[in-house]
Amino acid sequence: MKAAVLHSENHIVYEDIELRPCRPDEVRIKVMAAGICGSDTHKMVTKWKYPLPAIMGHEFSGYVVEVGDNVTNVKLGERVAGIPFIPCYSCEYCLKGEFSLCEDHGMIGSKSFGAFAEYVNINANNVLPIGDMDFEDAAMIEPSAVALHGVLNIHPQLGDTVAIFGVGTIGILALQWLKLNGVKEIIAIDISDKKLEDARLFGASKTIHSLKEDLEEKIKEYTNGRGVDIALECAGSKITQEQCLLITRKHGKVGYLGIAYQDVLLRERAFENIFRRELTLKGFWNSYSAPFPGKEWTNTVEFVKQGKIKLKELISHRFKLEDTQKAFNLMVNREEDYNKVMIKPNIEE
Repeated sequence: MKAAVLHSENHIVYEDIELRPCRPDEVRIKVMAAGICGSDTHKMVTKWKYPLPAIMGHEFSGYVVEVGDNVTNVKLGERVAGIPFIPCYSCEYCLKGEFSLCEDHGMIGSKSFGAFAEYVNINANNVLPIGDMDFEDAAMIEPSAVALHGVLNIHPQLGDTVAIFGVGTIGILALQWLKLNGVKEIIAIDISDKKLEDARLFGASKTIHSLKEDLEEKIKEYTNGRGVDIALECAGSKITQEQCLLITRKHGKVGYLGIAYQDVLLRERAFENIFRRELTLKGFWNSYSAPFPGKEWTNTVEFVKQGKIKLKELISHRFKLEDTQKAFNLMVNREEDYNKVMIKPNIEE
């Protein structure tokens, strides 16, 4: 098959590669859409920690073209989304249904070949039927589930005011889920005018450009000096990871969805707020709950079908499989504003 093969950091070659035979408990998916995750681009400018050569791509959908001999839950030709996380099912966390905390998990797109390819093999338990859902929407179930995992577990209350740091794909998806959970006001914070404009289109009550405006003063203005009930960090920036602690009210909550790629060193005032304001800090990893893959995934499917969550609208760029390197260059070098960048390995039939 053809695949976009990673040979070293941000060196991707479009080439022929042999895909191993489908195992008895696996299915083979013809990939119709695969999104580039923000974590993928970070790995291109830091250090790739997994075996090379590799095929990335863990946000994907397609249809089943081969079924292993022992598979009974998936049909040939079925339209599905891929679930990239492979729990061990035997560690203490898996046994409690806390799959995101699995101590020995596999991962499509890093530990094993992913979906920036014409086909991908995956365990039959790791596919989710999508019915007639659009393949691009289905490829975004994974980031939607990540956002919903954070929103569900920070426990927003009806009428809360929430600040979202970073309104890229995850931030906008969190915004949509917060609105459905009854949040009164959502303040979008970013350093991109375009992303703030997008946030307003998706229903943000107010926006703050934190390079052009005084963040703390604007929060005081917007909350009558009280601070926000919840701050959600979706940017993965050491700056915003600290700023969350500066704008949250007493007994407020801070949720971290963005990955820390650098040391986060807190100034005294930010750290003191944790205990002086008795803040609750929570981190959210991945998107899974019991029964696997969890309501984060199944709710996304149902809410998209009902038109209550918008996914395709977040796609800013589409590239053919052979142009995967160009797609990464666009993102890594920030050649232009982008949101979700989608790879299309096969032409829609």
